[in-house]
Amino acid sequence: MITPLLTEEDIEALRNETPGTAHVIHFNNAGCSLAPTPVVNTITAYLQQEALLGGYEAEAQYEQQLNNTYNVIARLINAQPEEITLVENASNGWCIAFHGIGLQPGDEVLISEFEYVTNMIGYLYGKQHYGITLTVIPNDEQGNFSITKLKEAITDKTRLIAVTHIASATGGVLPVEAIGAIAAEHHILYLLDACQSIGQLPVDVAQIQCDFLSVTGRKYLRAPRGTGFLYVSKKSQHKITPLFLDGHAVSTINEQSYQLLPNGKRFEFYEKNRATTLGLAKAVEYALHIGMDRIWNRIQYLATHLRNQLQLIEQVTLQDGGNIQCGIITFTVNHCDSKEVKEYLALHHINVSVGLARSTLLHMNKHQLNSVVRASVHYYNTLSETDFFIKTLSAFVQERKTSQAHPHSLK
Repeated sequence: MITPLLTEEDIEALRNETPGTAHVIHFNNAGCSLAPTPVVNTITAYLQQEALLGGYEAEAQYEQQLNNTYNVIARLINAQPEEITLVENASNGWCIAFHGIGLQPGDEVLISEFEYVTNMIGYLYGKQHYGITLTVIPNDEQGNFSITKLKEAITDKTRLIAVTHIASATGGVLPVEAIGAIAAEHHILYLLDACQSIGQLPVDVAQIQCDFLSVTGRKYLRAPRGTGFLYVSKKSQHKITPLFLDGHAVSTINEQSYQLLPNGKRFEFYEKNRATTLGLAKAVEYALHIGMDRIWNRIQYLATHLRNQLQLIEQVTLQDGGNIQCGIITFTVNHCDSKEVKEYLALHHINVSVGLARSTLLHMNKHQLNSVVRASVHYYNTLSETDFFIKTLSAFVQERKTSQAHPHSLK
């Protein structure tokens, strides 16, 4: 079945519900997307009720909608509501899973070249404090994660495969289903960092076969900052120990013992922002209404167009690799600091970000990169925006070239 593309009328309607598009060309969706009006209205409406009724009273009034957050997230990733834990960000969710496994001296963890700085800190902490060993699965010459090397790396000491679905500073996508099949075959725990993929492309945890999936709301989901979720499969919930607990996490307690809840709420704290929780649910519903296949098709279409145009600009080098690439486009300008590029684009109301070496340390060091410019497109972006981006970047390159050739001709 062919997925219908988003039409020009669809895009216009989506942009009308995204007020920020009238002010900026937002190519920083891998950092934080522009929130749609329904999400903003959901948050502000709840805050108004809190102000009028009181915090606990507003929560009681919205109890059904708050509980429904688990249901809509489960629909998004093909999970069960009982497998969802609400967290403040992907890093929090990832740490709950990684540090809760109970890694022991000699346990081996297999990782990719694309690990984000938070994950790297966790791995290094694990080496120093748990005594684990780390094995990096190398990419091939095309930038693809090597399934062959993964199979060869597995030993009887391998306790965990922990990889990032889409890296922070390159546009490649890992073959997460193939990785999951190998993890399942060898009965190895599988932790997937999906902070850049959820909201960008379809994700089915049943097909991936991951035990844990960490997600943020602010990126491609277009949810408010300070939101996210962790998926912990039902079969793996007993395999991780919550390191911190409050009364929200237990079903019963007496003077001698307590009993954890039989679901993902055992990893939560009671106190969280109810307004942004509803905002997260609305953002998920918004994505589901559009359709993840349609979103992914649109993002790939825009990203391919932008990559093709970037390749035509002298002194610009694309830094993305892999056979499957996403809406994150990374590049460098020869002999130019990426921050300078970002600042020039910002003067023309174009938002991009800079990926520093520390953000994706293994990948950046391997390719001898200090930084990259990261332009990340979303479905509400347009071809006219990508064309203006190319025109502006070309002007920057030309101005630099002129100033270097005639250093006293420009002030």
